[in-house]
Amino acid sequence: MSEGELNPQTEALLETLGAGITPPTFTLSVPEGREMLDELFVDPDPEPVGEVMDTEIQGPEGPIPLRIYAPDGQGPHPVLVFFHGGGWVRGSLEGYDGLCRRLTNRADAIVVSVDYRRAPEHPFPAGFEDCYAATEWAAEYAADLGGDPDRIAVGGDSAGGNLTAAVTLAARDRDGPELDHQVLTYPAVNSPSVRWFDSYDENESGYLLELDSVTWYLDQYVDDADHGNQYAFPLRARDLSGLPPATVITAGFDPIRDEGIAYADRLAEDGVDVEHMHYESQIHAFVSLYEHLDHGVEAIDRIGEQLRTTFE
Repeated sequence: MSEGELNPQTEALLETLGAGITPPTFTLSVPEGREMLDELFVDPDPEPVGEVMDTEIQGPEGPIPLRIYAPDGQGPHPVLVFFHGGGWVRGSLEGYDGLCRRLTNRADAIVVSVDYRRAPEHPFPAGFEDCYAATEWAAEYAADLGGDPDRIAVGGDSAGGNLTAAVTLAARDRDGPELDHQVLTYPAVNSPSVRWFDSYDENESGYLLELDSVTWYLDQYVDDADHGNQYAFPLRARDLSGLPPATVITAGFDPIRDEGIAYADRLAEDGVDVEHMHYESQIHAFVSLYEHLDHGVEAIDRIGEQLRTTFE
């Protein structure tokens, strides 16, 4: 078990859900799992924003659906390109609609939510390359959206945090868009088969995300040949210098807690400005559960503050 005590709101929520996901993630079919996560995350009463538009862009292997949120007020606004979580298998524009609306309002930014290709139908590097293409598009066409091409950030949670980290690495390595910030919310940046962390043992089960589910997601997304690829596992990157400033959020009762902490430490060691927000009493996915958890609301507010500061 993690040090400290589980947040009382979170403990009550887990009891309501059945002490974690029941049945476990890895026992569900892919369609069942996708439906279940959307039901858990969908906000029945989402915040209004200035404007919402669904569109498609041409990606590496076909169209990439996007949902674009604009805040009220006169632009040009900064732009946040957002990659949803869900283990590269689950998650959707609908499931993350409420969160993206809140980020739009808190950051006073245009949010471009990316419906990248998901595993197992499309394993690595499909989703990563879609996210990179969407980031390039957002930077190129920001002005057409009422955005500012000189103020572009990327962000995501869990698998979306992985994709965020990978996109920032690729933007540096490929001489791509100039990115001002990266938001890494409990990012998945490592494979337990490559490096073992204590949090895998401490939070193996009972806290929503199970370690068996982590390994199942990874099995859908990557194969053995990908384990050395920094775009699959950014913690494998030899050099993190030259990346944009980062906001990193980790949770104490999360099996992938320690890999997120290790990545925040590596970024700082390589000269990247890092704001690390650690919620010791929280679980994986607590930000998406803001309807139930005050810490989720607080974290979204703090992300918005960080982005506003960056974009000033």
